[in-house]
Amino acid sequence: ALLLFIHRPADSIAAWASRSRGRLCQLPELHLRISLNFCSHSTCPHFIALVVAVVAPRSGPCREPIIHEKMADQLVEQLKATVDKLENRVNELETRLHGGSVAVKPGEGQGMRMILIGPPGAGASNAGKGTQAPKLKERYGCCHLATGDMLRAQVAAKTQLGREAKKIMDQGGLVSDEIMVNMIQDQLDNNKECKSGFILDGFPRTVPQAEKLDGMLAAQQKPLKHAIELQLNDELLVARITGRLIHPASGRSYHKIFNPPKQSMTDDVTGEPLIQRSDDNEETLRKRLGTYHAQTGPVTDYYRKTGIWKPIDASQEPGAVWKSVLSITDGQSATGSLMNKLGLQK
Repeated sequence: ALLLFIHRPADSIAAWASRSRGRLCQLPELHLRISLNFCSHSTCPHFIALVVAVVAPRSGPCREPIIHEKMADQLVEQLKATVDKLENRVNELETRLHGGSVAVKPGEGQGMRMILIGPPGAGASNAGKGTQAPKLKERYGCCHLATGDMLRAQVAAKTQLGREAKKIMDQGGLVSDEIMVNMIQDQLDNNKECKSGFILDGFPRTVPQAEKLDGMLAAQQKPLKHAIELQLNDELLVARITGRLIHPASGRSYHKIFNPPKQSMTDDVTGEPLIQRSDDNEETLRKRLGTYHAQTGPVTDYYRKTGIWKPIDASQEPGAVWKSVLSITDGQSATGSLMNKLGLQK
């Protein structure tokens, strides 16, 4: 079997395939099958042809090539996965080059006090909070506080805060800012991972919440250092959201097309089943986006005035988003993606 990865316009690829087929068909002992496909993956914006020549003994006359669409599709998916792995490896090596190691030593993340702001469903692009926060947690050895998960955990554990929150929610009310801030403070005081810093996800959503959070952190002499907003166009987000897959225990997110798990509907790390949320549909998402924009605008204005707000274009490929995050948290410069370096992306 022969696998060729060629970066050329489509017409020249087709001409090459035709000429090669003609020459090989002149050999009496060979039968040639050619499968041709084009990659439309986000990391392959130019024409990229995947040409597969399967050579086997031939018992009859030379026939026209048989196009194996299923084989081609599988190989294109493998190629996408390979590009992603190479991108991740390049990111890892560049991180070591700039920062000395992939993971920051214990205790060195004490200055990592940040909030992540981003639209609902951005994890479907593999560039949202659900993707970036775990990577930041691993790098800095700090805690990732997703307030929605914290609230559910407190209710399930029947703590005092959980009982208070459940009583309010059972009555159809919204959990007060005071309860939410107290839950965060409880984690900062009692969660060992939080001793090395924290990443706050899903809070604050309003200016009063931001003010209460700042007051609590000021009392501990641990003010926020970064407020990073992952920005993604609504239409692009809606187009991506319907294929999102979630690992409930960790919050890791995948996408059926853009970021598929290694095994269908299975988490890459634990092997546990993935789910698709019932509210991952266009109508529900647009309502959530409307609420998000109405709330987030004043919050980003609040942090912009403090000087710690930084925007990141989350429509970039995941590796580029990660480099943009590191350019803020580590002061590294985003030096470009693997596809940039190969000359395959402008």
